[in-house]
Amino acid sequence: MLIPIQQVAKQIGISVRTLRYYDQIGLLPTMAKTEGGHRLYTEEDLKKLQQILFLKEMGFRLDDIKQMLQKQDWNWASSLKSQLAYVQKEQERLRSMELSLRELISGVAVDGAENVVALQKLIRLSGQDKAKQIAFKSALLNDKELDLWQRLPHMNAADPHSMEWIALLAQVKQVMVEGTSSPKVQSIIRRMCEKMDEQFGDEPEFLDKLWELRKSPASSEQLGFYPIEQNVIAFLDEAFAFYDANTTAVQRKGEAAP
Repeated sequence: MLIPIQQVAKQIGISVRTLRYYDQIGLLPTMAKTEGGHRLYTEEDLKKLQQILFLKEMGFRLDDIKQMLQKQDWNWASSLKSQLAYVQKEQERLRSMELSLRELISGVAVDGAENVVALQKLIRLSGQDKAKQIAFKSALLNDKELDLWQRLPHMNAADPHSMEWIALLAQVKQVMVEGTSSPKVQSIIRRMCEKMDEQFGDEPEFLDKLWELRKSPASSEQLGFYPIEQNVIAFLDEAFAFYDANTTAVQRKGEAAP
């Protein structure tokens, strides 16, 4: 039974143009045509077409597929292992791209309309020596602190914890003009402190150490932190100090009340 090209295209879900191209390159040649010149396919052709589409889905090039299906002595095991290695490497590359894109999206969120600034920061981050960052971190932090490090939010993460930190930092930058003691700023600082308590409530020493490292431009860069302008860091430091002072004062009043 011979099947017209239009019916094959509809049945398999492939375009007539693609079928013609496969014929032209000798990948799926047809031996019969209608009187009008339309290609006709056999049941064996359909099986071969399904094999072609499957291998193509696995990432093989058409030239490779042609040889795989034509050569009786083709080394399938070697080809499949080679393709698997390629796919794994490609996955690593795509994962790296995904993290970079997430980082850039977060950077744009933090830096607002200054998209070029966020891009420049990401370029700076990507150019840093990762091995040196790991060595510097290991030299500064003990084993317990290295474990706590894993709880920190990341600019390239998609978890709600990290996303909220990114949003809070962006909000701070938007209302800095109002001053560290303004209700809007202090509301954001209060939420930041709540989040720090949620994640590191029993580790105040680690937070203090981390903040001191964050305030140092050299240490921040060596640790691979997302670059935050020093005026923003100084503003946050002052805002945290104001929050701590007022929180302590309120607590003392409560303790003194009869």
